[in-house]
Amino acid sequence: MLARIISILVGYVCGNFLTGFFYGKSQHVDLRNVGSGNVGTTNTYRNLGPKAGILTLLGDVFKVVLSVVIVWLFFRTNADVDVKVLEYYAAFGTILGHNFPIFMKFHGGKGIACTGGLMVAVCPICVPICLTIFLGTVLITKYVSLGSILVCLSFFLQILFYGQKGWLGVSGAVLTEVYVLAALVMILGIARHHANIGRLLHGTENKFYFKPKKQES
Repeated sequence: MLARIISILVGYVCGNFLTGFFYGKSQHVDLRNVGSGNVGTTNTYRNLGPKAGILTLLGDVFKVVLSVVIVWLFFRTNADVDVKVLEYYAAFGTILGHNFPIFMKFHGGKGIACTGGLMVAVCPICVPICLTIFLGTVLITKYVSLGSILVCLSFFLQILFYGQKGWLGVSGAVLTEVYVLAALVMILGIARHHANIGRLLHGTENKFYFKPKKQES
């Protein structure tokens, strides 16, 4: 249990580095006061341009990878714990840190880029389908929020499928833990989009264009 708590804490600390927020500050822009007020990739892209958006995306993915690597290095020789499940805990902790950063009074991003980082670092087998769903949804509908929600659902369903196939590298009680963590990632990702879901249902959600426009997320 202690190893799991440590892994979450390592992730949480890494997650507190909000790439978009710090990049915005370097440009004398507080993203909390522009557009949607979100410090994630989409709002950064819309208000600071493609370069800022891409750097924010990469930074938020990398911090998950970093937390997973730190936990792997620390626990890889511990025979009493499956380091693979600890990697999932570290990634989940990073998402928590990103969404609820302590230095911003627990008001952070929505965690979708970090969820992508989880897949890259711990379960790359999920990347192709999730990436295809996200890009396809955004290109067709122009709704980043819808693509993000579908990614969360797809990730969870793939974890269940690959877990049953024995392709995740874990089994038994540890596999159940992975299922639970994947479910929490899905629920958290969807919950963080509750306002977007309301706008989607009412047809008032703002669309995303690759040519940045200042608008609500």
